[in-house]
Amino acid sequence: MTIDGFDLDGFVAATLAEDMGTGGDVTSAAVIPADARFDAVMDSRDAATIAGLEIAEAFFRALDPGVAIERLVGDGDRVGAGTDLMRLSGNARAMLTAERSALNTVQHLTGVATLTRQYVDRIKGTGATLLDTRKTIPGLRRLEKYATRMGGATNHRMGLWDAAMIKDNHVAVAGSVGEAVRRAAAAGIGRIIVEVDRVDQIEPALAAGATHLLLDNMDPATLRGAVILVGGRVPTEASGGVRMETIRVIAETGVTYISVGRLTQSAPAADIGLDFSPVLPD
Repeated sequence: MTIDGFDLDGFVAATLAEDMGTGGDVTSAAVIPADARFDAVMDSRDAATIAGLEIAEAFFRALDPGVAIERLVGDGDRVGAGTDLMRLSGNARAMLTAERSALNTVQHLTGVATLTRQYVDRIKGTGATLLDTRKTIPGLRRLEKYATRMGGATNHRMGLWDAAMIKDNHVAVAGSVGEAVRRAAAAGIGRIIVEVDRVDQIEPALAAGATHLLLDNMDPATLRGAVILVGGRVPTEASGGVRMETIRVIAETGVTYISVGRLTQSAPAADIGLDFSPVLPD
């Protein structure tokens, strides 16, 4: 797993510290003998597209470096209900302490990947590419955008720093779409995405140097006309209120991209569990 800019060890340490506080797992320490061992199986109770297994593994290894882990599937794999994802064997206290942090991460990221895959499947064959957005949980953007990639989407901007995106408030201050784009171009910004909600804004945006047009909240007929007007000069992106039941019609208008905020904003957690069994002494 490679996630640019993501500190896996730091994330694991901070997450475990949040859960353990200053006292540690008082329940396991009181109830479970220090030398007790567990075998465990992580499984998906529903059909899903998996994401986050390597991160889950890191939680268990952080508390028990000697834990034996066998990953049975990989991130990005589509699995059926009842599929075993990972087998583990190690110190019982460590497993119980790491369990919730590991499961929370896999459940959330798998939920994002699974919802993303459903959207990707809906537009298969249209030529359109699904994009995520910046509508992510603060602090989890790189993880959530990793999960959308596992579901088959392409990442949009990672943040405010890697492209200009000119929206209505920028236009209101600049005075016009064209002036806003000219200011961004004069600042030396290479990628200039411009949100337009009217067809008459397209030509001024392109003339000033827009490199990507975000066609905001346009109905399919208007989108189709906008795509024809742009004529392939820059990529086009449909955005705003896209849902599972509407995305296919939108994709068939010929847009290059479709961005969907709900991939990260509204994905339900996947039903993934971890079942333990004590290892009895010989």
